[in-house]
Amino acid sequence: RLIRETVTQLLEKLASDGQLTPEARLEFWVEIPGVKHPRGTFRGGCLMPDCYLCLSDWFATGTTALEPAAEYHGTVNALDVAWNDLLDELYYQIEIFTAQATANQGVTVELWAGTRNRPECEWIYAVDKKVELP
Repeated sequence: RLIRETVTQLLEKLASDGQLTPEARLEFWVEIPGVKHPRGTFRGGCLMPDCYLCLSDWFATGTTALEPAAEYHGTVNALDVAWNDLLDELYYQIEIFTAQATANQGVTVELWAGTRNRPECEWIYAVDKKVELP
């Protein structure tokens, strides 16, 4: 629930600022206390995320409100279905990185939504939030 609420806040802010572009992504980093986790860098030296999702796979771009991508048109409750699909994929990806954690280990997930300069490096626009998983 915490991740869903956080992602909803980030994407609503991204869209309302007119920054939900075809290049917009949701990226995350997972930190597990006591577990070493190698991280790569882009050519420009910026830290690579653990994973990223291209938001245009789920949401229409160029709008100031979240709307489902064209692939969802004709689907009953299209926006809800798009959200559920995005969150299913995000939870799956986060699970990959948190599988080695023990309960109450203080795992944090840092989520970023926005657009980076190409090649991938500095953010052109981003909203972010770090949360501790229960």
